[in-house]
Amino acid sequence: MQTYHTPLDLVRERSPERPVAIARPDAVAVAARWFQDKFKGDVFYAVKANPSPWVIETLAANGVTSFDVASIPEIELVAAHAPGARMAFMHPVKSRRAIASAYFDHGVRAFALDTHDELQKILEATDGADDLTLIVRLAVTTDGAAYSLSGKFGVETHEASALLMATRRATRHRMGVSFHVGSQCMRPTAFQAALAQANRAIVRAGVLVDIVDVGGGFPSIYPGMVPPDMADYVDSIHRGFAEMSVHEGTELWCEPGRALVAEASSILTAVELRKGDALYLNDGSYGSLFDAAHTKWPFPVKLMRAENGEAFEVEGPLRPFRFYGPTCDSLDHMPGPFWLPEDVREGDYVEIGMLGAYGVAMNTRFNGFGDAETVMVSDAPMASMFGLAGRSIRLPREEREEERKVVRLSRPKGAAGKRRRRR
Repeated sequence: MQTYHTPLDLVRERSPERPVAIARPDAVAVAARWFQDKFKGDVFYAVKANPSPWVIETLAANGVTSFDVASIPEIELVAAHAPGARMAFMHPVKSRRAIASAYFDHGVRAFALDTHDELQKILEATDGADDLTLIVRLAVTTDGAAYSLSGKFGVETHEASALLMATRRATRHRMGVSFHVGSQCMRPTAFQAALAQANRAIVRAGVLVDIVDVGGGFPSIYPGMVPPDMADYVDSIHRGFAEMSVHEGTELWCEPGRALVAEASSILTAVELRKGDALYLNDGSYGSLFDAAHTKWPFPVKLMRAENGEAFEVEGPLRPFRFYGPTCDSLDHMPGPFWLPEDVREGDYVEIGMLGAYGVAMNTRFNGFGDAETVMVSDAPMASMFGLAGRSIRLPREEREEERKVVRLSRPKGAAGKRRRRR
C-alpha cells in the first residue's frame, strides 16, 4: 500500500483515474487506545463497520483483540489478520453449518440468540457443548439513534423472561444479555436507559447473568450531527451498569464499530461532469457512498485541483452541491448538500471524509464501477471525537447555526457546562 502525507500529495504526484480509498491507521489506533483506557470492560470491534485487513491489523496491534463477527467470512478474516483473537458470533440468526464451523473449526464459543429456536439450533449444532457462552439479545428503545435498528432483532419484553430462563438452564458455562441502542446514537443517556430495561428483564426472569453487552451505537461527527463528548457515553454506561442487579464478577462488554473507524477513511473522487449544482463523480452509492444516498448524510468534503504540474486545495466562497455516481441508475444520487467552492470544474478532485464506517464495507461492482485502490496517509481526519488535531468541517454560517442547534438538542439535561463526574 502506497503512503503519502496527505491526499493532496497523491493528487500532486499523479491524477488517479479510479476512486482512491484513503486509509488513516493512526486514527484507528487513537480510537482503540481511547476505548481501552476509558471503557471499564471488554471492547469487541464490530467487523461489519469496516472489514479492511489494515483495520483488523491496526486494532490488534493497539490492544483490541476481541471481535464481534456476523458470518464465517468475517471469522476467517479476523483469524487471518489477528491470529488468536477472541471472537463472538453476535448475529442472532445463523445457519447450523455456520454455527458448527465457528465452533469446531475456529474455536468460537460465544453466540447470540433472540429466540428459543435459535437457542436449540446452537445447542444441536455444537453437539451440546458444555463451554458455550450464550448471549440473549433484548429489544430496547432506540429513540436517540440516527438508525434505530429496531424491529429485526431482539426478544420483546413480554417474551424475554422465558427465553432468559431457558438459556440459563441450557448453558453449563456462561450466559449474558445484549442490546443495541441504534446506530449513531446522539443521546448518551440512551445507554443508561437500555441498561435499566435489561435489568428489569433479568430481575423479572430471576436469573443471574455473567455478561452485559451494551452493543454498539457509539457515534462519530458528521455535518449536522455533532454528538456530546464520547466520555459522556462511557459515563452513562458505567452508571447504568453499577445500578444493575448482577453479581460481582459480571463482565461488561461493548461492540463499537463506527466510533473506532469512521474517522480513519475518506474517498478521493474525480469530478467527471458538472451540471449546475450537480457534480457527476466516479464513485457513488454503489461504491463508498451508500449512506450519502440512502440516508442522505451530507459528509464533509474538500476540493482539490491539479493544474500546470501543481496541486492545491481550492478555497473560496462555498455553495451547496449534490452528487451523482458513475452508474446508469438514477438512484445513484447523493443529495447532500455538500458545501464546496463555487467554481468546481471537471477534472477536480473531491475528498469525502468520515467514510471509515460503512464506506468501503458497502462497496459493490455494479455496472463495472466501484473498483478503488487504497493508499495510506498520515494526516489527521476532518473531524474527531478523540481530540485529533484534524481540520474542522467547513460549513457556511447557516449550517454552523443548525449544527449548534443539533448539539444543544442532543445533550441530556445537565450535560452542558460541567462534565459529569466519572464513577
